[in-house]
Amino acid sequence: MPKSNLPTYAIVELLIRLAKFDSAIGNYKDHAVYDDEVIVKTSGGNIRIPAALVMQQFEAPEQIVDEQLEKVAQWFNATN
Repeated sequence: MPKSNLPTYAIVELLIRLAKFDSAIGNYKDHAVYDDEVIVKTSGGNIRIPAALVMQQFEAPEQIVDEQLEKVAQWFNATN
């Protein structure tokens, strides 16, 4: 999936929601799309987010449950 096919603001919205589970995630800087996942560079490090979750945030954010977000937040890698 090309980078331009994903709405950046949906990624930013997900980062805001993910901060509830790990405040070190930080703010959006950039992203790259690899097959079915997105690697998001943040001010705190990087995090892998499934592309399907980004599209769900865009299309039906109310259907994303905290358990999904909590699992994704665990994929955060802080940079020092």
